[in-house]
Amino acid sequence: MLKMSELKVPIISIVIGEGSSGGALALGLGNKVLMLENAIYSILSPEGYASILWKDSSRAKEAAEKMKLTAQDLFELKIIDKIIKEAIDNDTEESFNKTAGTIKKEILNIINEMKDMLPEEIVEQRYEKFRKMGEYIKK
Repeated sequence: MLKMSELKVPIISIVIGEGSSGGALALGLGNKVLMLENAIYSILSPEGYASILWKDSSRAKEAAEKMKLTAQDLFELKIIDKIIKEAIDNDTEESFNKTAGTIKKEILNIINEMKDMLPEEIVEQRYEKFRKMGEYIKK
């Protein structure tokens, strides 16, 4: 992850299903992190969280609610930059193609947005974004 954070090219991360475990940490280093609206993203599965916190993996649903792992939760916490709406039609192939087209459009928009940035600006933008993730209330 240290080497990844030093890359001088834009990193675009897209969570399309279940982003979890150590790989989820790496996804968070992207200059832009996007997520399909029905995907989940967390460093630990709800079952693992429930097992650790309550010693009871059957409380996974309760754990998932507390973990804030939905696209909407993570957008509000500034963990992800954008939620990608999924096409939901009766024809699965058509839905897949529409959603893939939306993802492609988002990638091209980000590339276009960042194409004139200097390598040092790309690294700095990534660093600043990472530092601003989440909202914490000091009590």
